[in-house]
Amino acid sequence: MLMAFGAIIAGLILLVWSADKFVEGAAATAKHLGMPTLLIGMVIIGFGTSAPELAVSAMAAADGNPGLALGNGYGSNITNIALIVGLTAIIAPIAVHSQVIRKELPLLIVLTLIAGAQLLDGELSRLDGWVLLAVFAAVMGWSIYQGMKGKADPLAGETGAEIIAHPMPLKTAIIWLVIGLILLIVSSRLLVWGAVTIAQSLGVSDLVIGLTIVAIGTSLPELASALAAVKKNEHDLIIGNILGSGIFNTLAVVGLAAAIQPLSVDPEVLYRDWTLMLALTVGLFLMGFGLAGRRKQVSRVDGTILVLVYVAYTGYLLSTVVTAGAT
Repeated sequence: MLMAFGAIIAGLILLVWSADKFVEGAAATAKHLGMPTLLIGMVIIGFGTSAPELAVSAMAAADGNPGLALGNGYGSNITNIALIVGLTAIIAPIAVHSQVIRKELPLLIVLTLIAGAQLLDGELSRLDGWVLLAVFAAVMGWSIYQGMKGKADPLAGETGAEIIAHPMPLKTAIIWLVIGLILLIVSSRLLVWGAVTIAQSLGVSDLVIGLTIVAIGTSLPELASALAAVKKNEHDLIIGNILGSGIFNTLAVVGLAAAIQPLSVDPEVLYRDWTLMLALTVGLFLMGFGLAGRRKQVSRVDGTILVLVYVAYTGYLLSTVVTAGAT
């Protein structure tokens, strides 16, 4: 099992690094091909921060580990809101004032409800997966349309401009694009193998491993982005990145996994994991909109509550591991 832990650590490090290089290469290549900076920020970088989740879930589904694929998608959403937003708010309260966040938060709630409805029959079929991917395509199409009309979040443009601020030759960009993609596939396979091996050794479901170890690891790009945004005092970028990642995970990550291989869904996914994911999203909505006369921000108190919720949830999951090991 020591080798499996080593595979997870090495896989996570390589996964995050290769995703970063893949995004750099893809953004530079797109710029050389004439793609507008705004769309590079909205599409390519949006894909890039969730590339680890997408690669791992797709690989897990292809290898016949649906619990790991679903756990990674939902677990990343839970980790992003409860742990990353929580920790960031404790460091510095996060003001919420971007108009687009007011649109994306309700959208994420609606998408989460759609995802929950698909879980009711205990299975995510290929049809369910294609429906999620179709909705994702519609959301992306709407975002691109808004961007072309000049109504997109300026943060997308700023992010795109930042990543292409230092021009990269086309040949170099293509090399990094290819290397990043290859290493994404290799590192995700390494990570999936390690996670499945540990789950089998401990006698627990790969769902639990996906919700904890893998979800935390694949959320590292969001954590890095959040900490960087804190230093720059770019509060909207923190929430915007988390919400964008949440939409991507709910639709594209889970959708692609189900399209590759139908996923059987245990009852606890609906009443435990999905319910918490919805509650956290609604909670973030209430914090951000400043109801009951409170300021429109995620305060340090809010951040502390979010982190405590995450600790309690993870502690419960780990207790199931201990129980399983004892039996």
